[in-house]
Amino acid sequence: MGTDETRDGVELTNLDQPLFDGADAAKRDLVEYIDAVAERMIKVLADRPLSVVRVRPGQKPFMQKNTPKYAPDWIDRVDLWAETSKRTVSYAVANDRRTLIWFANQRAVEYHPTLAPTSAFDEPTHLVLDLDPPGADAFDMAVEVALAVREALAANDLDGAVKTSGSKGIHIFVPVEPGLGMDDAAAATRALAAHAAALVPDVATTAFLKDDREGKLFVDSTRVGWGTVVAAYSPRIRPGVPVSYPVAWEDLAGVVPSELTMRTVLERLGDDDPWERSMPPTQSLPAELIAEGHTIPVARVQAMHEGKRRRRAAKSGDK
Repeated sequence: MGTDETRDGVELTNLDQPLFDGADAAKRDLVEYIDAVAERMIKVLADRPLSVVRVRPGQKPFMQKNTPKYAPDWIDRVDLWAETSKRTVSYAVANDRRTLIWFANQRAVEYHPTLAPTSAFDEPTHLVLDLDPPGADAFDMAVEVALAVREALAANDLDGAVKTSGSKGIHIFVPVEPGLGMDDAAAATRALAAHAAALVPDVATTAFLKDDREGKLFVDSTRVGWGTVVAAYSPRIRPGVPVSYPVAWEDLAGVVPSELTMRTVLERLGDDDPWERSMPPTQSLPAELIAEGHTIPVARVQAMHEGKRRRRAAKSGDK
């Protein structure tokens, strides 16, 4: 495997290989794009444990959390205990341009940071609502629900920034003041999701189980703190390589997510950073909102118990 060139001290290889099936792009295009948006991406990745989604020729995409042993020593890392796998994971932290270039050369297409920084890992910096439509052709539902979320935020004297997910949905970020604990952040997110869904009950639901959604859009309130959300400007492993891209609230209805791709957004960006520009200042959450959220069951836990109940019922019915 020969070296094609070097950039910021990173050896780049096989740049003219196709990126992945359906990408209509080469690995070189990924490297050039990531380099072009590196300064913007570092603002949202710095000081946060990073998971990436990589794609190798002839293989399915895979998420990588643990930093490879062959990674350069100059990549910053943070070791965290993973309760699910019962092991310590050495996460990379993308604090500089050459780290991002190295990952791009490793065919890391997607970049998923945590919502809490390493410097205060019990304190998320944002609440996030992930609007997940029932199908790829239902972005208009996501727009309608996003506007309902904005209404719910305004009713609580809050504001947020919005971006496409780079797939079929929308992400809404609400920056919060330092010191907010993980449980309270999760509770406030659940309450906001419930408020928004109640505003458009024919379109939106907070039901975690797909079988309970009845074709409605899922307002996902489970992206909290130690969870990850794809970063603004990150490409996605989808046909045409769409990008998770910031959108002004007033422009949301006119957005076609498939047109916001790794090939098209650089000209649109120019020297601007719309994600930084659109992000409101940090905000204090109403105590009433947090208290209400603590009365709402945690979606994943509720779904787990309901799933077990249904399996038991089905098993009893078989007898």
